[in-house]
Amino acid sequence: MLGFRDPVADAIGLLRPRTVVGPSLRATGEWAIRFDTFLHVRIGGLVRGTCWLILDGHEPVLLREGDTFMLGNPPPYVLASTLDARPRPAEQVWARAEDGFVRIGPESEDDLYLCAGHIAFDDSNAALLTDLLPPLVLVRAGDPHGARLAQLIDLLANEVGVAAAGGPLVQNHLAQILLVHMLRAHASRTAWPCGWLGALNDDGIGAALRAMHTDMAHPWTLKELAEISNMSRSAFAQAFKSHVGVPPLEYLIRWRMNLACDALARDTLSISELARATGYQSESAFSTAFRRVAGSSPAKFRAQARRSVEIGS
Repeated sequence: MLGFRDPVADAIGLLRPRTVVGPSLRATGEWAIRFDTFLHVRIGGLVRGTCWLILDGHEPVLLREGDTFMLGNPPPYVLASTLDARPRPAEQVWARAEDGFVRIGPESEDDLYLCAGHIAFDDSNAALLTDLLPPLVLVRAGDPHGARLAQLIDLLANEVGVAAAGGPLVQNHLAQILLVHMLRAHASRTAWPCGWLGALNDDGIGAALRAMHTDMAHPWTLKELAEISNMSRSAFAQAFKSHVGVPPLEYLIRWRMNLACDALARDTLSISELARATGYQSESAFSTAFRRVAGSSPAKFRAQARRSVEIGS
């Protein structure tokens, strides 16, 4: 079986996150660093001090001690001590990193300490998350989620540059925990359709999403999902589409096919096994749904994935 658990675990499993933490920044005086656009997600937070975050096309944001930020497929941006400081390319500054740190100014006078990491995803599934994120998610220290995030940033900062056994493993897991908590903070306050992130909320829609992911093979009906959400069918259908972005049964089909594509690409299950695991009584019914979503038959999709692996190896 595909090992379905919940929407967040399923999605992050498909994303296959790869984290690169650090180097951390310690700076004093006047400084500015410009970062080029990059794919996927960067997460960071201020352990100490203040600095400006300036995203191209957006108003500058002053980051304060304890604040945490997440950038989703961001445009070029600048971190700076002041708005008029002249930025240097990040590549030049980062090339001087030693022991997990980049230092600007005298070491004895560090007045800023920023810890950040880059989280990259499997390209074929990255849009599952990046399409749901704005360029910037900012959680202030005083936010209900702020204290927990600040603690995670502090733990992550303590691991950077420490040559302890298992350090990279700890950094990787902390960065992924930080990602989940940032997603929770974002999902709790966004007014936009948020896809599977809606399962992070403890409302009726979240309950329906979690139920679908817990038993993806179940032949869910609109009536059953509405009852789980304690709503009428019409109210549930309207609320689900408004919150998640697509109707409930369409979401279910798309997610089943996302998981099927991943299993076919990894060649872990036969087509008949995939049909049963995703709630279809026959291969033909599964193949029809798969072709509608993925644009090809399951067999053709798997053959193309095998060729891609052979070419890349």
